[in-house]
Amino acid sequence: MTLLRQVARGTGARDTGRRAATVRAAVALGLVMLAALIPLLGPSGALHGTGEAAAPGVRWTGLLRTVLFAAVCVPVGEAFVNRLAARLPGAPVPPPRSWSGYAAAAGWLASAGLAAVVATGNLLPHGLGQIDVGGLYRTRDGVLALLEVNGFLAAGLCVFARRPSAQVWPLSVVILAEALRAHPVTEDSPLVGSVLTLVHLTCAALWAGGLLHVLRTLRVRRGREGAALLGRFSRAAALLLAAITATGMCSTLRRMPADTVLDQLTTTAYGRALLAKVILVAGVGALAAWARLRLRRAADPLSALVPARTEVALLGLVIAASGLLTALPLPIRW
Repeated sequence: MTLLRQVARGTGARDTGRRAATVRAAVALGLVMLAALIPLLGPSGALHGTGEAAAPGVRWTGLLRTVLFAAVCVPVGEAFVNRLAARLPGAPVPPPRSWSGYAAAAGWLASAGLAAVVATGNLLPHGLGQIDVGGLYRTRDGVLALLEVNGFLAAGLCVFARRPSAQVWPLSVVILAEALRAHPVTEDSPLVGSVLTLVHLTCAALWAGGLLHVLRTLRVRRGREGAALLGRFSRAAALLLAAITATGMCSTLRRMPADTVLDQLTTTAYGRALLAKVILVAGVGALAAWARLRLRRAADPLSALVPARTEVALLGLVIAASGLLTALPLPIRW
């Protein structure tokens, strides 16, 4: 009878584990679908009543850029957290299976799609004959698009060659190209804007991708080492949030002067999308503070995983809102 009870108990535990894994997979799939709907459905709501006209293919451009941002976050976060884990005292925390290869493939497809849009004159191509690949070398946006395509290709080759740490360099080129693309030479002080965007994107990738990898790592290894890793990342995340907030505010004031910000946040498509992003980031910051409070005061520091899981879900929505922002028309400086 004792043996039968042990077998039944083990079977029940496995069934419970399978059900929990199924629920987690369903929730993750639902969040991915929700994040994809933001750039697809967001433009119509953001543009409604503003009198602004969006570029053709704004929905798909926003979706592709969302995938590109997410593809940068995953490997950058993995490299960051693995380095934090290596510096912890005691036995090293074993990392989970890397997602960098999948991220490189997704990023390459997204960047290739965006390059095709640039090669078609910023229009959605309806056939291969419309794509002027050679024309990419003759324009600034085309060269930057090619840099992003090649950057993800090089990152994928680093993963294939089992040199995952080396992919930081091609991914840095991708982030730099995106920062330069966001600030054309026709605007005032484009170099300043590019530097702000470079810092903003780097810190955001470290935070979002890092938190995702921390949560995946703690599924493999809990205990004292897991709590120490979560605590160390929490301290780093506070600095990253401060940098993201500072660069975001400076970039906003460059786009919308201080005396017009409040008006443009509700009357322009860019302002509305930015306002939604700010609200999401504020929610993420509150969850991060809650998680850090639990780390310090709760009897079980790993109870901070509850707000941390919600935090990483909201960060996914922030990435989608950022993808939408890049596709909407910029506000007019009054």
